[in-house]
Amino acid sequence: MRKFKLKTKKQHQQLIWVWSGLLALLMVLIIFAPVIFPESNTIDYAKQLQKPSLQHWFGTDEFGRDLLSRVFNGMRTSLIYSLIIEAIALGIGLMVGLVSGYMGGRVDGFFSYIMNVFQAFPTTVAAIALIAVLGSSDLTLIVVLSIMGWVAYARIVRSETLIFKERDFVLGARASGGSSAYILGKHICPNVLLPVLPLATLMIGHGIMAIASLSFLGFGVQPPNAEIGLMLKDSAMFINRAPWLLVGPGLVLAMVVALINALGDAIRDKLDPQQQMVEL
Repeated sequence: MRKFKLKTKKQHQQLIWVWSGLLALLMVLIIFAPVIFPESNTIDYAKQLQKPSLQHWFGTDEFGRDLLSRVFNGMRTSLIYSLIIEAIALGIGLMVGLVSGYMGGRVDGFFSYIMNVFQAFPTTVAAIALIAVLGSSDLTLIVVLSIMGWVAYARIVRSETLIFKERDFVLGARASGGSSAYILGKHICPNVLLPVLPLATLMIGHGIMAIASLSFLGFGVQPPNAEIGLMLKDSAMFINRAPWLLVGPGLVLAMVVALINALGDAIRDKLDPQQQMVEL
């Protein structure tokens, strides 16, 4: 028979610190990549397709560039773009969710319909279609993924707003003559942000994967800029001759996304006691 127990608050705190510490080490390398790895675009054909060594830990690519340098510089690009995308998507989702949940009626019906329309299209397919129409560029990539990413936030914020708008403190503020803008900004918004925090953390990892996927397909970051998806795309041509071109970028991408997701899960479990059941 399966037994379940609740993780203690201390255990959740320890998990958060562990994942945060591991992620922080990678973030230092990624954020300061231009300083730590300044030669990511240095071409040297004499070092073309060298195997991993003490001098080049991940080996070199077809242009003789150090792959370790390019991986961390490329991950920095993906991380910055993902943070911008999620900030924009969160802002849109927060506004739509608050207005939809608080106003109700036809307003809620209209926004719910819009959210259903957006969710009907797979994100990658819709992003490719929009980029094909608007033209491929870094700005287009950010705009398109932001447009496609706000619905997840809006649905959570809307559901939380529906709950909080019936609470006594909100009803009291309304009875005392508080405007809708005041009630949303002062009473409801601070409360609905808490459940969104774990989602926002997880979506940063999803954003990095989406950028890498679109770049791999030729619709994201364009060469000669360093980006993980581009490196994986280029490595396919040398998979038999130089397999290390695939291993390095893929390993760092998997580690970063896995650590971000683990941190998001730990934060979610800490904030939501109902999610703390674990199998013994």
